[in-house]
Amino acid sequence: MSLNSIPTDYAIDVQVDEEFAALVDEQTIRAAVEEVLRQLGHNEAALTVAITNDEYVRQLNRDHRGVDAPTDVLSFGNQPDEDADEPHLALPPELADEMASYVGDLVIAYPYAAQQAARYENSVAAELRLLAVHGTLHLLGYDHATPEDEHTMWAAQAAALAPFGDHSLSHRNHDA
Repeated sequence: MSLNSIPTDYAIDVQVDEEFAALVDEQTIRAAVEEVLRQLGHNEAALTVAITNDEYVRQLNRDHRGVDAPTDVLSFGNQPDEDADEPHLALPPELADEMASYVGDLVIAYPYAAQQAARYENSVAAELRLLAVHGTLHLLGYDHATPEDEHTMWAAQAAALAPFGDHSLSHRNHDA
């Protein structure tokens, strides 16, 4: 059985600030996220992709990472930190099942992404796909802190972007 014939159940909610709505193709973002999930064998997953302004991303970056600057994409995973001392909620089984498939949230700064696209001489649509795939990989536990991790993540990123003709975008450093 090929990967294409395995049934999938994805709920990818793409939310775009009104000021960028006419500039963003939500379907291509959704398709890029679905491609990385499918390629990595995640048959059921839900996540949210929010596309917003630099100032909001800067605030999130400051509040959650201690970095007072905008960035291209932030990933907020839904999986609890096993080392945290926070109590675990007792949820009804149907809600627990739904929450188990919720991977997390991505927040992309559209102006930052547009500037990055110009710097790397690619389209904003391609840049947004790259950031959606990059952020999704972070949500799935990938990182680029070591050369080995970076190689693994960049390979997964390139494979997910290849169907869109964007595979060469993975060969650069990322701010995320």
